[in-house]
Amino acid sequence: MPALRSKESPIGLDTPGPASRTGVLSARGSTNFAHAGWEGFDIRDAVERRLKKPVAYLNDGNAAAIWGHFALCGPNSDATSVSAIIGIGLGGGIVSGGSVIKGARGFGGELGHVLIPWRRIIGIEELDPLCNCGRRGDLESLCSLTAIEKTLLPYFLERHYLGHPLAKCGSVAEAGRFVRDMAESGDAMCLQIFRVQAHALGLFFDQMVNVFDPDVLILGGGALETNEEFQAWFLNEVRADMPVQREEQAAIPIFVMPHGDTAGARGAAVEAIKLVRSSILDFPEAAFAHEA
Repeated sequence: MPALRSKESPIGLDTPGPASRTGVLSARGSTNFAHAGWEGFDIRDAVERRLKKPVAYLNDGNAAAIWGHFALCGPNSDATSVSAIIGIGLGGGIVSGGSVIKGARGFGGELGHVLIPWRRIIGIEELDPLCNCGRRGDLESLCSLTAIEKTLLPYFLERHYLGHPLAKCGSVAEAGRFVRDMAESGDAMCLQIFRVQAHALGLFFDQMVNVFDPDVLILGGGALETNEEFQAWFLNEVRADMPVQREEQAAIPIFVMPHGDTAGARGAAVEAIKLVRSSILDFPEAAFAHEA
């Protein structure tokens, strides 16, 4: 991208992944861009040409990870953070040295497709968790809205909770929309579903701890858009299934993503501000701190 000219104001853009580091949507399609016409579409370039302004691009998981890192660690921190964002799928990002790791082709931080030792999770011995990407037993296959509707809810309804009220819904997709609210209210089956997801995250975070030795672990997405009591229970369950770490790593904090569903937009704005800072413009540190 060319250097910014005087008085140009860049725009921060984030979209559901997967997409390249420059904003070209995957040739295999994307979570929220199912129509074939979006495959391989350069969305950053199109927005830039339409608005005639420079555009800083991140996928939504990376953008949320940037915001969580900056909000919790500070805008000038050299800390390392790992964020997992639970939505229709599971995205996230790793931030180190103030920047999100995008990878050579933009697929850095596709954390949902990391394989985990899911057979360690008690209570799902007969489960066959298949992800939309084709992998069995990756994090997204157990920890996402899709996993609830496609795998976990049918599994528990058929084997353990035949008389559950959600069994009377018109479809599994309809029932899936109620799982979080019922778990928050203490429903036994729905709590069990979220316990499986929390333990899957614990196994995943264990891998991240041993790869990156992060300062902070962050969880976000719709599953955590709940009251503080449920959030605390969920985070405790995540930590309960993390294998014992070295003494120095045992107390790595786990936080809920600040500002919920707006985290991605906020992170995209931070990325745009970083673009200004790296340009020929003289953009003072005080302004960056205010904008972030």
